[in-house]
Amino acid sequence: MLNAINIGLLGFQMNTAVFIVVLLACLAVGAVVGIFIFKTVVVKKINIAKNSASKIVEDAHLEAKTILKEAKLSAQETSIKIKTDTENELRERRNEIEKLNDRFLQREEFINNREQSLEKKNDNLEKFKESLENKEKQITQKETELAQKEATVIKELEKTAGLTKEQAKQTLIQQITDEAKHDSAKMIKEIEQEAKENAHKTATEIICNAIQKYSADLTSEVTVTTIPLPNDDMKGRLIGREGRNIKALETATGVDLIIDDTPEAIVLSGFDPIRREVARIAVTKLIQDGRIHPARIEEVVSKTQRDIEHEIKEAGEAAVLETGIVGLHPELVKTLGRLKYRTSYGQNVLKHSIEVAFLAGMMAAELGCDEMIARRGGLLHDIGKALDHEMEGTHVSIGVQLARKYKENEKVINCIEAHHGDVEFTCLEAMLVQAADAISSSRPGARRESLESYVRRLEKLEEIASSFKGVEKAYAIQAGREIRIAVKPDMISDEDTVVLARDIAKRIEAEMEYPGTIKVNVIRELRSVDYAK
Repeated sequence: MLNAINIGLLGFQMNTAVFIVVLLACLAVGAVVGIFIFKTVVVKKINIAKNSASKIVEDAHLEAKTILKEAKLSAQETSIKIKTDTENELRERRNEIEKLNDRFLQREEFINNREQSLEKKNDNLEKFKESLENKEKQITQKETELAQKEATVIKELEKTAGLTKEQAKQTLIQQITDEAKHDSAKMIKEIEQEAKENAHKTATEIICNAIQKYSADLTSEVTVTTIPLPNDDMKGRLIGREGRNIKALETATGVDLIIDDTPEAIVLSGFDPIRREVARIAVTKLIQDGRIHPARIEEVVSKTQRDIEHEIKEAGEAAVLETGIVGLHPELVKTLGRLKYRTSYGQNVLKHSIEVAFLAGMMAAELGCDEMIARRGGLLHDIGKALDHEMEGTHVSIGVQLARKYKENEKVINCIEAHHGDVEFTCLEAMLVQAADAISSSRPGARRESLESYVRRLEKLEEIASSFKGVEKAYAIQAGREIRIAVKPDMISDEDTVVLARDIAKRIEAEMEYPGTIKVNVIRELRSVDYAK
Protein backbone atom coordinates (compact mmCIF):
# COMPACT_ATOMS: atom_id res chain seq x y z
CA MET A 1 0.00 0.00 0.00
CA LEU A 2 2.70 2.38 0.98
CA ASN A 3 4.67 1.39 -2.03
CA ALA A 4 1.74 2.16 -4.20
CA ILE A 5 1.39 5.53 -2.65
CA ASN A 6 5.04 6.30 -3.04
CA ILE A 7 4.95 5.22 -6.64
CA GLY A 8 1.97 7.54 -7.19
CA LEU A 9 3.72 10.44 -5.57
CA LEU A 10 6.83 9.84 -7.59
CA GLY A 11 4.83 9.79 -10.77
CA PHE A 12 3.10 13.04 -9.87
CA GLN A 13 6.35 14.75 -9.16
CA MET A 14 7.73 13.65 -12.50
CA ASN A 15 4.67 15.00 -14.34
CA THR A 16 4.99 18.33 -12.61
CA ALA A 17 8.64 18.68 -13.57
CA VAL A 18 7.82 17.90 -17.15
CA PHE A 19 5.00 20.46 -17.15
CA ILE A 20 7.28 23.12 -15.81
CA VAL A 21 9.96 22.38 -18.36
CA VAL A 22 7.43 22.50 -21.15
CA LEU A 23 5.98 25.75 -19.79
CA LEU A 24 9.37 27.37 -19.61
CA ALA A 25 10.15 26.25 -23.16
CA CYS A 26 6.89 27.73 -24.36
CA LEU A 27 7.60 31.01 -22.60
CA ALA A 28 11.04 31.21 -24.15
CA VAL A 29 9.65 30.55 -27.63
CA GLY A 30 6.87 33.16 -27.04
CA ALA A 31 9.42 35.72 -25.91
CA VAL A 32 11.56 35.19 -28.95
CA VAL A 33 8.55 35.42 -31.26
CA GLY A 34 7.26 38.58 -29.43
CA ILE A 35 10.64 40.28 -29.72
CA PHE A 36 10.74 39.52 -33.38
CA ILE A 37 7.24 40.82 -33.99
CA PHE A 38 7.89 44.01 -31.95
CA LYS A 39 11.11 44.65 -33.83
CA THR A 40 9.33 44.16 -37.13
CA VAL A 41 6.54 46.67 -36.13
CA VAL A 42 9.02 49.25 -34.82
CA VAL A 43 11.09 49.06 -37.98
CA LYS A 44 7.94 49.49 -40.05
CA LYS A 45 6.83 52.60 -38.05
CA ILE A 46 10.30 54.11 -38.32
CA ASN A 47 10.22 53.66 -42.08
CA ILE A 48 6.75 55.25 -42.23
CA ALA A 49 7.93 58.23 -40.10
CA LYS A 50 10.99 58.74 -42.29
CA ASN A 51 8.82 58.72 -45.41
CA SER A 52 6.40 61.24 -43.79
CA ALA A 53 9.24 63.53 -42.73
CA SER A 54 10.71 63.45 -46.22
CA LYS A 55 7.30 64.38 -47.69
CA ILE A 56 6.84 67.24 -45.21
CA VAL A 57 10.28 68.59 -46.06
CA GLU A 58 9.51 68.43 -49.75
CA ASP A 59 6.15 70.17 -49.24
CA ALA A 60 7.85 72.85 -47.17
CA HIS A 61 10.43 73.42 -49.90
CA LEU A 62 7.65 73.72 -52.50
CA GLU A 63 5.60 76.13 -50.33
CA ALA A 64 8.67 78.22 -49.61
CA LYS A 65 9.39 78.47 -53.31
CA THR A 66 5.76 79.46 -53.97
CA ILE A 67 5.77 82.16 -51.25
CA LEU A 68 9.08 83.51 -52.50
CA LYS A 69 7.71 83.66 -56.02
CA GLU A 70 4.53 85.47 -54.88
CA ALA A 71 6.60 87.92 -52.81
CA LYS A 72 8.75 88.73 -55.80
CA LEU A 73 5.63 89.29 -57.94
CA SER A 74 4.03 91.47 -55.26
CA ALA A 75 7.21 93.50 -54.87
CA GLN A 76 7.36 94.01 -58.61
CA GLU A 77 3.70 95.10 -58.73
CA THR A 78 4.22 97.50 -55.79
CA SER A 79 7.31 98.93 -57.40
CA ILE A 80 5.45 99.41 -60.68
CA LYS A 81 2.48 101.09 -58.87
CA ILE A 82 4.78 103.41 -56.90
CA LYS A 83 6.58 104.33 -60.05
CA THR A 84 3.29 104.99 -61.88
CA ASP A 85 1.89 107.10 -58.97
CA THR A 86 5.11 109.07 -58.78
CA GLU A 87 5.07 109.76 -62.50
CA ASN A 88 1.40 110.85 -62.32
CA GLU A 89 2.08 113.16 -59.39
CA LEU A 90 5.09 114.64 -61.15
CA ARG A 91 2.98 115.14 -64.27
CA GLU A 92 0.27 116.96 -62.19
CA ARG A 93 2.85 119.13 -60.47
CA ARG A 94 4.32 120.06 -63.86
CA ASN A 95 0.82 120.97 -65.09
CA GLU A 96 0.16 123.09 -62.00
CA ILE A 97 3.52 124.82 -62.36
CA GLU A 98 2.75 125.52 -65.99
CA LYS A 99 -0.67 126.95 -65.08
CA LEU A 100 0.83 129.11 -62.34
CA ASN A 101 3.43 130.28 -64.77
CA ASP A 102 0.74 131.17 -67.31
CA ARG A 103 -1.24 133.06 -64.65
CA PHE A 104 1.86 134.87 -63.54
CA LEU A 105 2.60 135.88 -67.09
CA GLN A 106 -1.02 137.06 -67.53
CA ARG A 107 -0.82 138.99 -64.28
CA GLU A 108 2.43 140.57 -65.30
CA GLU A 109 0.92 141.57 -68.65
CA PHE A 110 -2.17 143.00 -66.88
CA ILE A 111 0.03 145.04 -64.53
CA ASN A 112 2.02 146.37 -67.43
CA ASN A 113 -1.19 147.37 -69.22
CA ARG A 114 -2.49 148.95 -66.00
CA GLU A 115 0.68 150.96 -65.58
CA GLN A 116 0.40 152.22 -69.13
CA SER A 117 -3.27 153.12 -68.54
CA LEU A 118 -2.42 154.94 -65.30
CA GLU A 119 0.30 156.86 -67.02
CA LYS A 120 -2.17 157.93 -69.70
CA LYS A 121 -4.73 158.96 -67.04
CA ASN A 122 -2.08 160.84 -65.14
CA ASP A 123 -1.20 162.76 -68.29
CA ASN A 124 -4.91 163.50 -68.85
CA LEU A 125 -5.29 164.66 -65.25
CA GLU A 126 -2.39 167.00 -65.56
CA LYS A 127 -3.96 168.46 -68.66
CA PHE A 128 -7.37 168.71 -66.93
CA LYS A 129 -5.77 170.34 -63.91
CA GLU A 130 -4.17 172.97 -66.10
CA SER A 131 -7.53 173.54 -67.76
CA LEU A 132 -9.27 173.92 -64.35
CA GLU A 133 -6.66 176.36 -63.14
CA ASN A 134 -7.24 178.45 -66.22
CA LYS A 135 -11.02 178.39 -65.71
CA GLU A 136 -10.61 179.21 -62.00
CA LYS A 137 -8.58 182.27 -62.94
CA GLN A 138 -11.29 183.31 -65.36
CA ILE A 139 -14.04 182.78 -62.71
CA THR A 140 -12.05 184.74 -60.15
CA GLN A 141 -11.77 187.60 -62.56
CA LYS A 142 -15.51 187.47 -63.28
CA GLU A 143 -16.35 187.31 -59.52
CA THR A 144 -14.17 190.35 -58.94
CA GLU A 145 -15.96 192.16 -61.72
CA LEU A 146 -19.40 191.10 -60.36
CA ALA A 147 -18.49 192.14 -56.82
CA GLN A 148 -17.47 195.54 -58.10
CA LYS A 149 -20.70 195.83 -60.04
CA GLU A 150 -22.77 194.60 -56.98
CA ALA A 151 -21.07 197.10 -54.70
CA THR A 152 -21.85 199.83 -57.20
CA VAL A 153 -25.52 198.71 -57.43
CA ILE A 154 -25.87 198.44 -53.61
CA LYS A 155 -24.45 201.92 -53.18
CA GLU A 156 -26.89 203.26 -55.70
CA LEU A 157 -29.81 201.35 -53.97
CA GLU A 158 -28.76 202.58 -50.50
CA LYS A 159 -28.51 206.07 -51.87
CA THR A 160 -31.94 205.76 -53.47
CA ALA A 161 -33.74 204.00 -50.49
CA GLY A 162 -31.96 205.84 -47.71
CA LEU A 163 -31.16 202.46 -45.92
CA THR A 164 -28.00 200.45 -45.55
CA LYS A 165 -27.81 196.82 -46.63
CA GLU A 166 -28.07 195.45 -43.03
CA GLN A 167 -31.00 197.74 -42.24
CA ALA A 168 -32.87 196.60 -45.33
CA LYS A 169 -32.13 192.95 -44.48
CA GLN A 170 -33.42 193.32 -40.90
CA THR A 171 -36.53 195.16 -42.09
CA LEU A 172 -37.32 192.40 -44.59
CA ILE A 173 -36.74 189.65 -42.00
CA GLN A 174 -38.95 191.43 -39.45
CA GLN A 175 -41.70 191.89 -41.99
CA ILE A 176 -41.61 188.21 -43.02
CA THR A 177 -41.54 187.11 -39.33
CA ASP A 178 -44.55 189.27 -38.44
CA GLU A 179 -46.51 187.93 -41.37
CA ALA A 180 -45.61 184.32 -40.45
CA LYS A 181 -46.60 184.85 -36.81
CA HIS A 182 -49.90 186.40 -37.82
CA ASP A 183 -50.69 183.59 -40.24
CA SER A 184 -49.67 180.87 -37.75
CA ALA A 185 -51.68 182.45 -34.91
CA LYS A 186 -54.70 182.69 -37.16
CA MET A 187 -54.27 179.06 -38.26
CA ILE A 188 -53.80 177.84 -34.67
CA LYS A 189 -56.94 179.67 -33.56
CA GLU A 190 -58.93 178.16 -36.39
CA ILE A 191 -57.58 174.67 -35.62
CA GLU A 192 -58.34 175.03 -31.90
CA GLN A 193 -61.84 176.28 -32.61
CA GLU A 194 -62.50 173.44 -35.04
CA ALA A 195 -61.04 170.88 -32.59
CA LYS A 196 -63.20 172.19 -29.73
CA GLU A 197 -66.33 172.09 -31.86
CA ASN A 198 -65.58 168.59 -33.16
CA ALA A 199 -64.53 167.29 -29.73
CA HIS A 200 -67.64 168.65 -28.04
CA LYS A 201 -69.84 167.28 -30.79
CA THR A 202 -68.13 163.88 -30.76
CA ALA A 203 -68.21 163.60 -26.97
CA THR A 204 -71.87 164.57 -26.88
CA GLU A 205 -72.72 162.00 -29.53
CA ILE A 206 -70.78 159.24 -27.74
CA ILE A 207 -72.35 159.97 -24.34
CA CYS A 208 -75.85 160.28 -25.80
CA ASN A 209 -75.46 157.02 -27.74
CA ALA A 210 -74.21 155.25 -24.62
CA ILE A 211 -77.10 156.55 -22.51
CA GLN A 212 -79.64 155.67 -25.19
CA LYS A 213 -78.23 152.16 -25.65
CA TYR A 214 -78.33 151.39 -21.92
CA SER A 215 -81.17 152.50 -19.71
CA ALA A 216 -81.58 150.84 -16.31
CA ASP A 217 -84.39 151.08 -13.81
CA LEU A 218 -83.47 153.13 -10.73
CA THR A 219 -85.11 152.55 -7.38
CA SER A 220 -84.38 154.38 -4.13
CA GLU A 221 -83.64 152.17 -1.13
CA VAL A 222 -85.04 153.04 2.28
CA THR A 223 -84.00 152.10 5.80
CA VAL A 224 -87.28 150.57 6.90
CA THR A 225 -89.18 147.48 5.79
CA THR A 226 -92.85 146.78 6.51
CA ILE A 227 -94.01 143.20 7.08
CA PRO A 228 -97.73 142.39 6.84
CA LEU A 229 -99.23 140.21 9.60
CA PRO A 230 -102.14 137.76 9.27
CA ASN A 231 -103.78 139.26 12.40
CA ASP A 232 -102.99 141.52 15.32
CA ASP A 233 -102.61 138.56 17.68
CA MET A 234 -99.34 137.79 15.93
CA LYS A 235 -97.85 141.00 17.38
CA GLY A 236 -98.18 139.58 20.87
CA ARG A 237 -96.56 136.31 19.84
CA LEU A 238 -93.68 138.20 18.26
CA ILE A 239 -93.18 140.21 21.42
CA GLY A 240 -93.33 137.11 23.62
CA ARG A 241 -93.45 136.79 27.38
CA GLU A 242 -91.79 139.84 28.94
CA GLY A 243 -90.54 140.74 25.44
CA ARG A 244 -88.11 137.82 25.19
CA ASN A 245 -88.99 137.03 21.54
CA ILE A 246 -88.51 140.58 20.27
CA LYS A 247 -85.26 140.86 22.27
CA ALA A 248 -84.00 137.61 20.77
CA LEU A 249 -84.91 138.84 17.26
CA GLU A 250 -83.19 142.21 17.73
CA THR A 251 -80.08 140.59 19.25
CA ALA A 252 -79.79 137.94 16.52
CA THR A 253 -80.43 140.27 13.56
CA GLY A 254 -79.18 143.65 14.76
CA VAL A 255 -82.38 145.25 13.47
CA ASP A 256 -84.93 147.24 15.49
CA LEU A 257 -88.51 145.83 15.41
CA ILE A 258 -91.10 148.59 15.67
CA ILE A 259 -94.48 147.23 16.78
CA ASP A 260 -96.94 150.10 17.04
CA ASP A 261 -100.63 150.71 16.45
CA THR A 262 -100.39 150.09 12.72
CA PRO A 263 -102.98 147.37 12.08
CA GLU A 264 -101.65 143.99 10.95
CA ALA A 265 -98.12 145.24 10.23
CA ILE A 266 -94.73 145.63 11.89
CA VAL A 267 -91.77 147.72 10.80
CA LEU A 268 -88.10 146.64 10.67
CA SER A 269 -85.67 149.54 11.07
CA GLY A 270 -81.94 149.30 10.42
CA PHE A 271 -79.33 151.03 8.32
CA ASP A 272 -77.70 147.77 7.13
CA PRO A 273 -79.87 146.40 4.30
CA ILE A 274 -78.36 142.91 4.60
CA ARG A 275 -79.36 142.65 8.24
CA ARG A 276 -82.76 144.14 7.46
CA GLU A 277 -83.29 141.56 4.69
CA VAL A 278 -82.25 138.74 7.04
CA ALA A 279 -84.70 140.03 9.63
CA ARG A 280 -87.53 140.34 7.10
CA ILE A 281 -87.10 136.79 5.77
CA ALA A 282 -86.64 135.35 9.28
CA VAL A 283 -89.78 137.08 10.65
CA THR A 284 -91.79 135.98 7.63
CA LYS A 285 -90.69 132.35 8.12
CA LEU A 286 -91.49 132.50 11.85
CA ILE A 287 -94.97 133.87 11.14
CA GLN A 288 -95.62 131.13 8.60
CA ASP A 289 -94.22 128.41 10.89
CA GLY A 290 -96.05 129.60 14.03
CA ARG A 291 -93.33 128.40 16.42
CA ILE A 292 -91.91 131.60 17.89
CA HIS A 293 -89.48 131.27 20.81
CA PRO A 294 -85.82 132.31 21.32
CA ALA A 295 -84.28 128.97 20.31
CA ARG A 296 -86.38 128.78 17.14
CA ILE A 297 -85.62 132.43 16.38
CA GLU A 298 -81.85 131.80 16.53
CA GLU A 299 -82.20 128.72 14.33
CA VAL A 300 -84.26 130.53 11.67
CA VAL A 301 -82.02 133.61 11.69
CA SER A 302 -78.89 131.42 11.30
CA LYS A 303 -80.43 129.55 8.35
CA THR A 304 -81.60 132.81 6.77
CA GLN A 305 -78.11 134.27 7.04
CA ARG A 306 -76.73 131.26 5.14
CA ASP A 307 -79.43 131.72 2.48
CA ILE A 308 -78.55 135.41 2.14
CA GLU A 309 -74.89 134.52 1.69
CA HIS A 310 -75.91 132.21 -1.14
CA GLU A 311 -78.05 134.98 -2.69
CA ILE A 312 -75.11 137.38 -2.43
CA LYS A 313 -72.91 134.93 -4.36
CA GLU A 314 -75.61 134.46 -7.01
CA ALA A 315 -76.07 138.23 -7.32
CA GLY A 316 -72.34 138.66 -7.96
CA GLU A 317 -72.30 135.88 -10.55
CA ALA A 318 -75.37 137.35 -12.26
CA ALA A 319 -73.70 140.79 -12.46
CA VAL A 320 -70.53 139.29 -13.96
CA LEU A 321 -72.58 137.27 -16.45
CA GLU A 322 -74.69 140.28 -17.42
CA THR A 323 -71.68 142.47 -18.12
CA GLY A 324 -69.85 139.68 -20.00
CA ILE A 325 -66.71 139.81 -17.84
CA VAL A 326 -64.61 136.65 -17.55
CA GLY A 327 -61.73 135.59 -15.31
CA LEU A 328 -62.87 137.49 -12.21
CA HIS A 329 -61.63 135.99 -8.93
CA PRO A 330 -64.39 134.13 -6.98
CA GLU A 331 -63.79 136.29 -3.88
CA LEU A 332 -64.25 139.45 -5.94
CA VAL A 333 -67.48 137.99 -7.36
CA LYS A 334 -68.75 137.28 -3.85
CA THR A 335 -67.76 140.74 -2.62
CA LEU A 336 -69.45 142.26 -5.67
CA GLY A 337 -72.69 140.47 -4.74
CA ARG A 338 -72.73 142.24 -1.34
CA LEU A 339 -73.31 145.51 -3.21
CA LYS A 340 -76.85 144.28 -3.92
CA TYR A 341 -77.72 145.30 -0.36
CA ARG A 342 -75.57 148.46 -0.32
CA THR A 343 -76.83 151.90 -1.26
CA SER A 344 -75.05 155.16 -1.98
CA TYR A 345 -77.20 158.26 -1.51
CA GLY A 346 -80.20 155.97 -1.93
CA GLN A 347 -78.89 154.40 -5.16
CA ASN A 348 -78.35 150.63 -5.29
CA VAL A 349 -74.58 150.25 -5.70
CA LEU A 350 -74.68 146.93 -7.60
CA LYS A 351 -77.11 148.29 -10.20
CA HIS A 352 -75.07 151.48 -10.35
CA SER A 353 -71.87 149.45 -10.95
CA ILE A 354 -73.51 147.43 -13.74
CA GLU A 355 -74.75 150.63 -15.34
CA VAL A 356 -71.30 152.25 -15.13
CA ALA A 357 -69.76 149.11 -16.67
CA PHE A 358 -72.09 149.23 -19.68
CA LEU A 359 -71.75 153.00 -20.18
CA ALA A 360 -67.94 152.91 -19.94
CA GLY A 361 -67.77 149.90 -22.28
CA MET A 362 -69.96 151.56 -24.91
CA MET A 363 -67.95 154.78 -24.85
CA ALA A 364 -64.69 152.80 -25.04
CA ALA A 365 -65.97 150.92 -28.07
CA GLU A 366 -66.87 154.20 -29.79
CA LEU A 367 -63.43 155.69 -29.09
CA GLY A 368 -61.44 152.57 -30.03
CA CYS A 369 -60.27 151.84 -26.47
CA ASP A 370 -60.26 148.48 -24.70
CA GLU A 371 -63.96 147.81 -24.11
CA MET A 372 -63.44 144.89 -21.68
CA ILE A 373 -61.01 146.87 -19.50
CA ALA A 374 -63.52 149.74 -19.33
CA ARG A 375 -66.35 147.34 -18.41
CA ARG A 376 -64.24 145.58 -15.80
CA GLY A 377 -63.14 148.88 -14.26
CA GLY A 378 -66.72 150.17 -14.27
CA LEU A 379 -68.06 147.05 -12.55
CA LEU A 380 -65.35 147.08 -9.86
CA HIS A 381 -64.99 150.84 -9.33
CA ASP A 382 -67.17 150.88 -6.16
CA ILE A 383 -66.40 147.38 -4.86
CA GLY A 384 -64.75 148.90 -1.79
CA LYS A 385 -68.19 150.01 -0.56
CA ALA A 386 -69.03 146.36 0.17
CA LEU A 387 -66.38 146.30 2.92
CA ASP A 388 -65.96 149.93 3.95
CA HIS A 389 -67.81 149.25 7.24
CA GLU A 390 -65.41 146.37 8.03
CA MET A 391 -62.04 147.79 6.88
CA GLU A 392 -60.33 151.11 7.53
CA GLY A 393 -59.99 153.61 4.73
CA THR A 394 -62.13 155.01 1.95
CA HIS A 395 -64.02 152.76 -0.42
CA VAL A 396 -61.48 153.76 -3.13
CA SER A 397 -58.46 152.59 -1.13
CA ILE A 398 -60.28 149.41 -0.05
CA GLY A 399 -61.21 148.68 -3.67
CA VAL A 400 -57.61 149.18 -4.78
CA GLN A 401 -56.39 146.81 -2.04
CA LEU A 402 -58.86 144.15 -3.15
CA ALA A 403 -57.91 144.54 -6.82
CA ARG A 404 -54.19 144.27 -6.08
CA LYS A 405 -54.77 141.31 -3.75
CA TYR A 406 -56.52 139.34 -6.48
CA LYS A 407 -54.04 140.33 -9.27
CA GLU A 408 -56.26 142.61 -11.34
CA ASN A 409 -54.91 144.47 -14.39
CA GLU A 410 -53.11 147.76 -13.61
CA LYS A 411 -55.52 149.61 -15.90
CA VAL A 412 -58.48 148.25 -13.93
CA ILE A 413 -56.78 149.33 -10.69
CA ASN A 414 -56.33 152.82 -12.12
CA CYS A 415 -60.04 152.89 -13.03
CA ILE A 416 -60.88 152.15 -9.37
CA GLU A 417 -58.25 154.50 -7.96
CA ALA A 418 -58.95 157.50 -10.19
CA HIS A 419 -62.75 157.48 -10.53
CA HIS A 420 -63.01 160.23 -7.87
CA GLY A 421 -59.91 162.08 -9.11
CA ASP A 422 -57.74 160.99 -6.18
CA VAL A 423 -54.83 160.07 -8.48
CA GLU A 424 -53.76 160.84 -12.04
CA PHE A 425 -55.23 158.92 -14.95
CA THR A 426 -52.80 156.50 -16.60
CA CYS A 427 -55.19 155.22 -19.26
CA LEU A 428 -58.18 156.46 -21.24
CA GLU A 429 -60.40 153.69 -19.82
CA ALA A 430 -60.10 155.25 -16.34
CA MET A 431 -61.36 158.59 -17.70
CA LEU A 432 -64.32 156.82 -19.30
CA VAL A 433 -65.16 155.06 -16.02
CA GLN A 434 -65.14 158.42 -14.22
CA ALA A 435 -67.43 159.89 -16.88
CA ALA A 436 -69.77 156.89 -16.73
CA ASP A 437 -69.88 157.13 -12.92
CA ALA A 438 -70.86 160.80 -13.17
CA ILE A 439 -73.54 160.01 -15.77
CA SER A 440 -75.06 157.23 -13.66
CA SER A 441 -74.97 159.28 -10.46
CA SER A 442 -76.50 162.40 -11.99
CA ARG A 443 -79.70 160.77 -13.26
CA PRO A 444 -82.76 162.55 -11.83
CA GLY A 445 -83.81 160.87 -8.57
CA ALA A 446 -80.85 158.48 -8.58
CA ARG A 447 -79.37 159.61 -5.26
CA ARG A 448 -80.31 161.32 -2.02
CA GLU A 449 -77.65 163.11 -0.01
CA SER A 450 -79.37 162.70 3.37
CA LEU A 451 -79.48 158.87 3.15
CA GLU A 452 -75.73 158.58 2.60
CA SER A 453 -74.98 160.87 5.56
CA TYR A 454 -77.40 158.90 7.71
CA VAL A 455 -75.81 155.56 6.80
CA ARG A 456 -72.33 156.93 7.35
CA ARG A 457 -73.29 158.15 10.83
CA LEU A 458 -74.69 154.76 11.82
CA GLU A 459 -71.64 152.98 10.46
CA LYS A 460 -69.39 155.29 12.48
CA LEU A 461 -71.37 154.48 15.61
CA GLU A 462 -70.90 150.75 15.14
CA GLU A 463 -67.24 151.23 14.26
CA ILE A 464 -66.52 153.13 17.49
CA ALA A 465 -68.32 150.55 19.63
CA SER A 466 -66.64 147.57 17.93
CA SER A 467 -63.14 149.04 18.44
CA PHE A 468 -63.26 148.36 22.22
CA LYS A 469 -61.81 145.14 23.60
CA GLY A 470 -64.33 142.50 24.60
CA VAL A 471 -67.12 143.71 22.27
CA GLU A 472 -68.67 140.85 20.30
CA LYS A 473 -71.38 142.66 18.30
CA ALA A 474 -72.58 146.26 17.96
CA TYR A 475 -75.84 147.38 16.37
CA ALA A 476 -76.98 150.96 15.77
CA ILE A 477 -80.78 151.05 16.11
CA GLN A 478 -83.61 153.53 16.64
CA ALA A 479 -82.39 155.57 13.66
CA GLY A 480 -79.04 156.08 15.32
CA ARG A 481 -80.44 157.22 18.66
CA GLU A 482 -79.29 154.02 20.37
CA ILE A 483 -76.24 151.76 20.06
CA ARG A 484 -76.76 148.23 21.38
CA ILE A 485 -73.54 146.40 22.28
CA ALA A 486 -73.21 142.68 23.07
CA VAL A 487 -70.02 141.85 24.99
CA LYS A 488 -68.14 138.58 25.60
CA PRO A 489 -69.05 137.43 29.14
CA ASP A 490 -65.71 135.71 29.68
CA MET A 491 -63.83 138.98 29.05
CA ILE A 492 -66.20 141.64 30.48
CA SER A 493 -67.71 141.39 33.97
CA ASP A 494 -70.95 143.01 35.13
CA GLU A 495 -68.99 145.84 36.77
CA ASP A 496 -66.93 146.36 33.60
CA THR A 497 -70.08 146.96 31.52
CA VAL A 498 -70.69 150.25 33.35
CA VAL A 499 -67.16 151.48 32.61
CA LEU A 500 -67.40 150.28 29.00
CA ALA A 501 -70.69 152.14 28.42
CA ARG A 502 -69.19 155.38 29.80
CA ASP A 503 -65.98 155.03 27.70
CA ILE A 504 -67.96 154.42 24.50
CA ALA A 505 -70.24 157.41 25.24
CA LYS A 506 -67.22 159.70 25.75
CA ARG A 507 -65.63 158.44 22.52
CA ILE A 508 -68.86 159.12 20.60
CA GLU A 509 -69.06 162.66 22.05
CA ALA A 510 -65.45 163.37 21.06
CA GLU A 511 -65.52 161.96 17.50
CA MET A 512 -69.07 162.43 16.17
CA GLU A 513 -71.60 165.14 15.46
CA TYR A 514 -75.25 164.16 15.95
CA PRO A 515 -78.58 165.71 16.90
CA GLY A 516 -80.07 164.99 20.35
CA THR A 517 -78.66 162.16 22.45
CA ILE A 518 -77.45 158.63 21.78
CA LYS A 519 -78.20 155.82 24.23
CA VAL A 520 -75.31 153.41 24.80
CA ASN A 521 -76.77 150.04 25.83
CA VAL A 522 -74.19 147.39 26.87
CA ILE A 523 -75.57 143.84 27.17
CA ARG A 524 -73.78 140.99 28.95
CA GLU A 525 -75.45 137.60 28.74
CA LEU A 526 -73.98 134.40 30.16
CA ARG A 527 -75.46 131.12 28.94
CA SER A 528 -74.79 127.77 30.59
CA VAL A 529 -75.68 124.74 28.48
CA ASP A 530 -75.75 121.09 29.47
CA TYR A 531 -77.43 117.97 28.15
CA ALA A 532 -79.45 115.31 30.03
CA LYS A 533 -78.55 111.83 28.87
